[in-house]
Amino acid sequence: MLTFYSDDHRLHHARGEMVGGEFKPCFEMPARADHVLARVCERAVGEVLPPADFGLAPIARIHTDDYLQFLQSAWRRWTEQGNSADFLPGVFPARHLRGKRPDDLYGQYGFHSFDCFAPITSGTWQAAYASAQVALSGQREIAAGALCAFALCRPPGHHAAADVMGGYCYLNNVAIAAQACLDQGAARVAILDVDYHHGNGTQAIFYDRADVLVVNIHGSPSFEYPHFLGYADETGTGAGEGCNLNLPLAAGSAWDTWGNALETACRRIAAYAPEVLLISLGVDTYKDDPISSFRLDSPDYLRMGERIAALGVPTLFVMEGGYAVAEIGVNAVNVLEGFQGA
Repeated sequence: MLTFYSDDHRLHHARGEMVGGEFKPCFEMPARADHVLARVCERAVGEVLPPADFGLAPIARIHTDDYLQFLQSAWRRWTEQGNSADFLPGVFPARHLRGKRPDDLYGQYGFHSFDCFAPITSGTWQAAYASAQVALSGQREIAAGALCAFALCRPPGHHAAADVMGGYCYLNNVAIAAQACLDQGAARVAILDVDYHHGNGTQAIFYDRADVLVVNIHGSPSFEYPHFLGYADETGTGAGEGCNLNLPLAAGSAWDTWGNALETACRRIAAYAPEVLLISLGVDTYKDDPISSFRLDSPDYLRMGERIAALGVPTLFVMEGGYAVAEIGVNAVNVLEGFQGA
C-alpha cells in the first residue's frame, strides 16, 4: 500500500485553543502526522511518496471561489493590519443575523467559519493545499488500478464544507478526492467516515446528490461536536434522498456496539455498489483519546480494516482525527494492516 505524505503539514501549527475556559496547546498538532508516518515506516506498510501537484482546479470542484480566495489571502491581510498572533474568528451569522458576506476581513472569517477551532496561521493555506494534494495523489493511485492507498493528510478535512471551515479543517480532502473519482469517470463513490466526530462538511457537500453515498459512524450530536448535524433522520434531500446514512452512537460505545454499526454501514455500502470507497480515517474512537468518549482498543482497528477489505472495493484511506498522539500511529496503521491482511 502506497502512503502519500507532505512535510508541508508542519507549516500549520496553531499556538493554542480554548479548552475548559483556558487557552491550551492545540490537540491538532504536527506530532499527529509524525507518529503515523513513523509507524507506517516501522511496520513497512509500503513505500512513502510525496504528493504530486494537481493545482487548484480539483479543489475548486468542491470549494467556492470566495472561500478559496479568503483562505489564500487571510494571513496576508491580517498581518497587513499589524497583527502577528494566530487569526481566529469572533462573530458568526447565526440565527436572526443576515447571512451576507461582509467586505471586512474579520466579518469574512466569521462568514466562512462555524467555530473557533480552525485558526489561520502563516502556513495554514500551504499546509491545507498540500493536504489536498496528498488526497488527490492517493486518488490517482486508486484510479490507476491499485486496490488501496493511504493519504496521510494533515490538516484533516471532513468538517470543512464548500465555503465553511471548522473543527481543525480547511479543505475537505476526502470530498475533493471523491469528486476527482467522479470527474474521471466513476459513476458511484462511497465515503465511510469512521471518525468519532460526525463529518458534517462531507455530508453537507454531497447531501443532495445520488453519485456519492456518505455514511458516518460517530458520537451522537445530542451530546458531541459538531452538535448541529449528524442525526439519524438526515438521509439526504432531492436526488440525494437515501444517500446519506448517519449512525450516531452513545458515549462509552465499545467494539460490540461500534462493530455492529460498522456492519450496518458496510451492508449499506455493498448495496450501493460503489466503484471506489473512501475512508475518512479518524482514530479518535480510541479509549484514551482526550476529546472523545468511545472505548475502542488498538486490536479493534485491525478488525475495522478487515471488515472494510471484505467489501472488495478499491479503497483510499484519508487521515482525519485522532488526538491520543502516542497511540495514533498504532491505531491508524492497524486499520491499514487489517485491510492488507484480510
